[in-house]
Amino acid sequence: MSRQYKLGIAGLVHDHVWGLLNQFKATEKVKIEAAADPNPPLLEKVKALYSVNKLYTNFLDMINRSDLDIILLCTENSRHVDVVEAAAEKGIHVIMEKPMSANLEQADRIVRAVERYKIKVVVNYPTTWSPSVQQAYKMVKEGKIGDIFHIRFRGAHAGPKEVGCSPYFYTWLYNKDLNGAGALVDYCCYGVNLSLWFLGRTPQSVIGIIGTLARTYLEVDDNAMVVMDYKNAFGVAEACWSQVGPYPIHGPIINGTDGSLVVEEDGKLHFYSVKTKGDYKDIQSKIIEPTTPPKGWRNGPEYIIECIEKDKEVEEPLNVKINRSVQEVLEAGLRSALEGRRIYLPL
Repeated sequence: MSRQYKLGIAGLVHDHVWGLLNQFKATEKVKIEAAADPNPPLLEKVKALYSVNKLYTNFLDMINRSDLDIILLCTENSRHVDVVEAAAEKGIHVIMEKPMSANLEQADRIVRAVERYKIKVVVNYPTTWSPSVQQAYKMVKEGKIGDIFHIRFRGAHAGPKEVGCSPYFYTWLYNKDLNGAGALVDYCCYGVNLSLWFLGRTPQSVIGIIGTLARTYLEVDDNAMVVMDYKNAFGVAEACWSQVGPYPIHGPIINGTDGSLVVEEDGKLHFYSVKTKGDYKDIQSKIIEPTTPPKGWRNGPEYIIECIEKDKEVEEPLNVKINRSVQEVLEAGLRSALEGRRIYLPL
């Protein structure tokens, strides 16, 4: 019989926590041992849904008093670093919901903790587990579309409050110190993460635009754009908390010298190419049926368990190294928007 890993939950204020707990439960390799959150109603909810009896209002108490193997980290972005540092000292592995932190200084502290204590930390991006995104990445690496010169991702919905996120969630999303910004951090992080992963490097400079255009009751941005200049390629990350429509996410769209790949809202992967090299009048289009992701590449909980069991390094786009770069680009985008100028990397 395979080993049962003891899971602790640090934070219940990120609404993604409930889906991730269902994924952990489905692995049949985890016992949900404890949970920590300052909100009693959320503690009662996790107790009722998952029979968790060790409940704490402070994550440090949970880490110090419970014998844990893995922590599922779903606090506010700004509190990720404190949980990772405390867990690292105890040798506890961590999976956190994206992005890695609220700012670059916090991201650097997380990287240092991981390097010092050699724990495994996964920054969970839901886009990673899309079969079409994985298939697109494979095709890019096989040279199917030539050299990438443009990659774009747009994440959008009507707004956290408007689409029904819990008050526990949207309250901190609307707080610059806890989130890092507004829509820029919440949704541009996807596009930045994908751009860095597909292009395999960081941009040389960044231009950012932010605005509170429609949800004028907010003190943070409800719309944002980060443009990454790679010298021979552009990456574009768009974010919107005010889009009325049925399609919250579009992309990525990857344009190469010999073809294009488009991941549609319904998950279909479109491949555009020319029948004869150089003949751009004869474009062919087909829908690519992605291969089924192997076990361990279907969701974040499966992935971190596989990393632990096989003692393998956390890969891109999930490890702290690439996500430290994501944070650097986001911070550059925010600075660019506030200062009205192009920001060059490294910061």
